[in-house]
Amino acid sequence: MSDSKKLRRLEARLARFEAEHAIRACMNRYMVLCDALDARTPLDELAGLFAKDAIWEGIGEKYKGTFGRLVGRAAIRAMLGKYMTEPAHFALNVHFLTSELIELHAADAATGSWVMLQTSTFASGASHLNAARLTVDFECSKGVWRMSHFRTENLFSRPIDAWNQPEALPVPR
Repeated sequence: MSDSKKLRRLEARLARFEAEHAIRACMNRYMVLCDALDARTPLDELAGLFAKDAIWEGIGEKYKGTFGRLVGRAAIRAMLGKYMTEPAHFALNVHFLTSELIELHAADAATGSWVMLQTSTFASGASHLNAARLTVDFECSKGVWRMSHFRTENLFSRPIDAWNQPEALPVPR
């Protein structure tokens, strides 16, 4: 194999790794902002993680009815904006992502999938545990990766007792 061919292969591998990193960073920023979703959340930044013509939708019986299907960044922004209240809708909200797989289809198109666990306590004091499968298409425009089709499908969902209790943590003595 010629040196120029080796160099092209290395450049292609590097571009793939950089794209995967940017996709991960986009998804991470989305989750970080959603974890702290309240009246102070930078809504323009949050909405800007989506392509202008993006789709955000709930999949399956439970999430289709709960979340529906939103088309366009403005509609997604409006939906996310409903959570930006005082007092905050979430008193505690933490998303955990696992089972990641990112597949590049082209230099500017990819699909990522994750299993998400969400632990929430609401302003009302009620707490909930949700697990969902996320399948997200991404597109790269002008060097920036954004979500173009966000799909969330409920795996299980249930109310639970409060997450955060004042008792001390049990540790060995």
